[in-house]
Amino acid sequence: MASFDQLKAKYQSVLQVIQDEQVSVKNLHLQDDKLFIKGVAPSLDAANKVWDEIKRVNPSADDITADFPVDTSMQVQRPQQPQQTEQMETSNVRMYTVKAGDTLSKISKQFYGSANDYMKIFNANTDQLSDPDKISVGQELKIPAA
Repeated sequence: MASFDQLKAKYQSVLQVIQDEQVSVKNLHLQDDKLFIKGVAPSLDAANKVWDEIKRVNPSADDITADFPVDTSMQVQRPQQPQQTEQMETSNVRMYTVKAGDTLSKISKQFYGSANDYMKIFNANTDQLSDPDKISVGQELKIPAA
């Protein structure tokens, strides 16, 4: 069983990516013998970079619990290569076609196990959604990695 300091050392590169990508850390502690990190990412791209680093450090991610919902209101404009951003955003994103009776909460429950994570889907689709309560049958929604 690893200590908090051992896990922090193991995931130091992840903590560096969190800092580099300006992810706001809300919680960082040991919980259930795992490193627990909760933060708010300024973009899907930033959240995906953190997840990519977690998977690079430990592909099974069996000693870490992490959550990085996206809040685009905290986004700082930085020049980026459009193709790089698009590739990063699609690397951990699945697509879902809205069916009759679907809600973002129902889709969230299906993909994340919790209806309360519906804002992850909404934030990943602000290019086509302006209200989380208004989705249309046939819409192709991006489902970011949990």
